[in-house]
Amino acid sequence: MGETDSAPATGDMAATGTAQPPPRVFFQLPGCSQDPPGQRRQGKVTVKYDRKELRKRLNLEEWIIQQLHHLYDCDEEEMPELEIDIDDLLDVSRDEDRALKLQESLVDCYKPTEVFVKELLDRIRGMRKLSAPQKK
Repeated sequence: MGETDSAPATGDMAATGTAQPPPRVFFQLPGCSQDPPGQRRQGKVTVKYDRKELRKRLNLEEWIIQQLHHLYDCDEEEMPELEIDIDDLLDVSRDEDRALKLQESLVDCYKPTEVFVKELLDRIRGMRKLSAPQKK
């Protein structure tokens, strides 16, 4: 029997020795007109949050955890149950009220917290509240 030059339809690289692109699948919604062959419609990508703001927020939260370790002199697992909500702080309009809210959260801390509170307020100044993503 003779060998044929045709490759198997499976696209198996081991069987043919060459890589073949995977099969493409296109979906068409009911009622939509079909695009001409070979032309693809562009997808629409939306960014729900500003990445720069997210990065700033993450860095701030990491800094807060690090500072709380120093204030409480313990590991994260041993730290008292305490919540510092940045969005809640941003909802408060005056720094004095924000400081009071933070001091209430840190009432169990035996070390002075004034420097931490001042620096945290400096760091959140100019930040925006992260709102829930909006559907378009």
